[in-house]
Amino acid sequence: MFKEVKLITKLHQSTKRNYLQRMNDNKIKCMKVAKKFESQYWDGKRRFGYGGYKYIPGRFENMAKNLIKKYKLKSNSRVLDIGCGKGYLMYEIKKIIPEIKVYGLDISRYAIKASKKNFKNNFFVHDASKKLPFKKNYFDLTLSINVLHNLKINDFEKAIKEINRVSRKSFIVLESYNNEKELFNLQCWALTCQSFFSKDEWKWLFKRFKYSGDFEFIFFR
Repeated sequence: MFKEVKLITKLHQSTKRNYLQRMNDNKIKCMKVAKKFESQYWDGKRRFGYGGYKYIPGRFENMAKNLIKKYKLKSNSRVLDIGCGKGYLMYEIKKIIPEIKVYGLDISRYAIKASKKNFKNNFFVHDASKKLPFKKNYFDLTLSINVLHNLKINDFEKAIKEINRVSRKSFIVLESYNNEKELFNLQCWALTCQSFFSKDEWKWLFKRFKYSGDFEFIFFR
């Protein structure tokens, strides 16, 4: 049975956002650019995405430690990050447990190309809605952080079923809202989101699609 946990909210809330400025900044054009998930999304202007997605020492360290502790990761564990981007979280986990096997996939060729050189063999371009090239229960932990809401609902179902299949344990993070203000802020800020659902709606989908792992919601307050 799925269970809610808190592992990323503090990091999410550390970023300041001007919601109205983004909504009024030719947002339709910015959305079209962002949904290509290439250089402008990662390292272009902030209006198109991250505004420069660089490695910041320590930024993901606490989260890596929390994941290792909660999911009892060891040197012989295998971890998959769906929507890994440039792989910074996996890099932090491997710094703590050098022998651990980490894998990452992302729809962005640009991000995968920019990942750490020692990860190249285990990082690859892949659409999260497609079948994963791994056996049942191959991973001790599968992560997908701030990615699956970028899928339409039919593709979200496919992704959840694949996560269930290849994972012993899993943890996903999704954008959501509690009230009209948070929904408005989410709609202003989101560039790539395809599925805008409240907490209860997401939980209904988890039951519907038989998701069996952990989850966390992030809110735009």
